[in-house]
Amino acid sequence: MAMTDATRMHHEHKAGAASTDERKSWMGVLARAKRDELEAAWASLPSRPAHSIMRAPEIGLVMVRARAGGSGNPFNLGEMTVTRCALKLAGGAVGFGYVQGRDKRRAELAAAFDGLLQDDSRRLELLKDVIAPLAAAQAARRDERSRKAASTKVEFFTLVRGDNPK
Repeated sequence: MAMTDATRMHHEHKAGAASTDERKSWMGVLARAKRDELEAAWASLPSRPAHSIMRAPEIGLVMVRARAGGSGNPFNLGEMTVTRCALKLAGGAVGFGYVQGRDKRRAELAAAFDGLLQDDSRRLELLKDVIAPLAAAQAARRDERSRKAASTKVEFFTLVRGDNPK
């Protein structure tokens, strides 16, 4: 079984401030998490710190870019709706949440977890209890989609009829 980003991050974590790659990884997991998953994780926390909203959740559009197959030249694929939020926890950490879609509560929860994960004393526990299960659920959903897509794969082949002159 492949090691997920969150699992790898949990194993590679060292005491001290989180690296940019670690934060990038947990923010990706939080951004892909479903609202009910974030709500359940938030409700399961033994203590939830008070927070103040710095930037209320707001909805906007971002341009999604892609690369063309053979040449790799970038092009604008289209716009996607994104909701973002910034908040400050009682301990002083500032958390940011960016999620696809128009769910303001989901963006707020992602920002709250981002702020909590910046606390060195809680990070390992949160990586193990929140981020790793979310990453595992996302990997399972991704594998399921891949299996469904693979089941629709069509193999094209050409029959040689024998009347082709050589």
